[in-house]
This record gives sequence, structure tokens and C-alpha cells, in this order.
Amino acid sequence: MSPKPNLRQIMSRSMRALAILGLAVAVTGCSVLGGGDKKEKLAYVERPAELIYNQAVDRMDQGDWKRANLFFQEVERQHPFSKWARRSMLMSAYASYRSTDYDESIATAQRFIGLHPGNDSTPYAYYLIAINYYDQIYDVGRDQATTVNAENALQQVVRRYPDSDYARDARLKLELTHDHLAGKEMSIGRYYLKENQQLAAIGRFKNVIKNYETTSQTEEALHRLVESYVSLGIINEAKLVGSVLGYNYPDSEWYEDSYKLLSNYGVDLNEEVAKPRDRGYWSRLKERIL
Repeated sequence: MSPKPNLRQIMSRSMRALAILGLAVAVTGCSVLGGGDKKEKLAYVERPAELIYNQAVDRMDQGDWKRANLFFQEVERQHPFSKWARRSMLMSAYASYRSTDYDESIATAQRFIGLHPGNDSTPYAYYLIAINYYDQIYDVGRDQATTVNAENALQQVVRRYPDSDYARDARLKLELTHDHLAGKEMSIGRYYLKENQQLAAIGRFKNVIKNYETTSQTEEALHRLVESYVSLGIINEAKLVGSVLGYNYPDSEWYEDSYKLLSNYGVDLNEEVAKPRDRGYWSRLKERIL
């Protein structure tokens, strides 16, 4: 009769068995179920949640984001009510983001928020949704639906968690997001102006000034309004807009262009800007031109 193994031997064998299981999964556990929308999954081999989670983290350390995501999803599949499943859900969303699977990342983060609205990690889930949209912002010549989604998601982070680090970063990203949206409006406005559709162009330029005043597009928007009114023969309105441009951006190249344009019609914008005004004049004038 062979001697019974002692506790140390039992533990050693158990750990070895777990390691073999983990290796087997890492080598052969992934199977492609077919083409189309079907996704890769790990073969089901029951094992502790912490072990699977650590395997996922190891893949992340190697930059293997898709593989890491499979292991995080496996934690949820085998241990759906554990603390590891909660952690894995958010880590899965992050791994999807890093592998540029933005739709999957957003869906997983939204699911986390729905299941754990009061969790300490929920602010990060909101932020992760925002940066998924933000990283998809294209150039101003493309459809800006994703930019609008990014704006809404970033604003939600700022509104819900105003004092967090996430909100501080979201505010910076909002500035660029607004600049993209303003740039799109300007692009459309210039097209209308080129096609002699001045009224449509005016609407676009006014929208920039009203909704994206702090962006880099505002100076040009004011000048394009001057151009639009001049082309319609409404010199007085062009003068008022040019005055606002000169008061707020006296050193702007766009103001110089407006000055030259209106000087052809006997308007001295510098003289208009220099006239004595009461304190709220420019605010009232701006409201008028909008």
C-alpha cells in the first residue's frame, strides 16, 4: 500500500492541476464558431474566478486585449454573482476599448452602469463610454453623429461627477469636441455662401456664435456673417457684426478682412468700435445679431 500524501503534497498537486488547466485553456480553449457575427469563445473548463481573472490581467500586461477580454468574459460566465464578475465586466469594457471594439465597449460599460449604478467604479464606466465616442471623432467633412454622442457623453461625466479627475479630463475633451462641431457648421455655411444661399449660410454662422462661442471658429463665423450681409446688400447689419468682431478680436486677421470689405462701402469699423458705449452695449448688440 502506498503512503498517503501529506497536506503539502495535496496542495502542490492541486496548484499543478490548476496550472495545467489554465495552460490548456490558454493553448486550446479558444474556438472560432463560424463567420459573420459569431465571436471567439473559450472552451468551458470550470476553475476559480480569481485564476481566470489573473489570466486576463496577464494578457492585458502583454497587450493582448482581445484575448484578455475573452478571459474577463469567462469570469462572468462561470461566476456571474462574484465580486470578480463585477470587476471583470468593467475590465472587459476597457479591453474592448483598447482593441478598438467601441460598440462592444460601450455596451458593456452601459450594462455595468445598469447593474451597479452606485458602485465606486461607475464614474469610470461613464467616462469610458465618453472616450469610446471621443476616439471615433472624424474630420469635419464627415457625418458628426459620433461627435454629438461624444459631446453628450462627456457632458454627462461633467454633470454627474463635477469634482472628479474624469470630469476635468472630460472638460478638456469637450473643447475639442465643440471645435469639431463648430467646424462642421462652418464647412456647411461656407458651402451655402459659395452657392449664393446667403440665408442658409447666415443660419449656420449664427449657430457657431451662439452655441460654440469659445471655439476657434468664432472669429471666422463673424467675418462670414459680414460677407453674407454685404452680399445681400444689408450693409448696416454687416457693420454691426463687424463691430462685434472688432471689439472682441481687434487683432484678428478676420477682422482685418471685414474692415477691408466694409471700407469699400464707406464704413470705418475702427471708428465704430472706438465710439463711447455704455457697459452692456456689446452684449445687447451680440444678442441682436443672433
